[in-house]
Amino acid sequence: MTATSAHSSTNRETHVTTGATVWLTGLPSAGKTTIAYELAGRLREEGHRVEVLDGDEIREFISAGLGFTRADRHTNVQRIGFLADLLARNGVKALVPVIAPYADSREAVRKRHQESGAPYIEVHVATPVEVCSVRDVKGLYAKQAAGELKGLTGVDDPYEEPESPDLRIEHRNQTVQESAAAVYALLSERGLL
Repeated sequence: MTATSAHSSTNRETHVTTGATVWLTGLPSAGKTTIAYELAGRLREEGHRVEVLDGDEIREFISAGLGFTRADRHTNVQRIGFLADLLARNGVKALVPVIAPYADSREAVRKRHQESGAPYIEVHVATPVEVCSVRDVKGLYAKQAAGELKGLTGVDDPYEEPESPDLRIEHRNQTVQESAAAVYALLSERGLL
């Protein structure tokens, strides 16, 4: 074996370049972000290029200045959808744990992906509001209950559940690893791994 062939065999390209968007929608504290990061870790270990488009980070850096009116929420979701589509078309798995409370906003993102040819999977993390309010990861439910916050999705602002998501996860009945594995299995079934 020559030095060149030995070097090339140990220096193989390990990135898998099939892009896709996995949009995890659900109520605040449903487990969307936790599942996304668990899945991202597994995909990275296998050599996939992965980005998690965290809704809080997007609001801070890309959608700063937007409020929580229906129009602003729609604009925010469209911006995130644009970024996800851009990443997916360029070989990245874009994992998007974003509430996206309105069906028409989510449908517009799906259509954008259909038009570009980028694979799109909608996952509904269907954790009931009663469970989410107990988890209350960011203290939003407590603030709403104390009258310090108005417009909390699923409480005093609407959340339109997906009627036919690609996958529905009953996260309260399974571990984070099991939830991430269910999304992974769907990616595999769709030929995206």
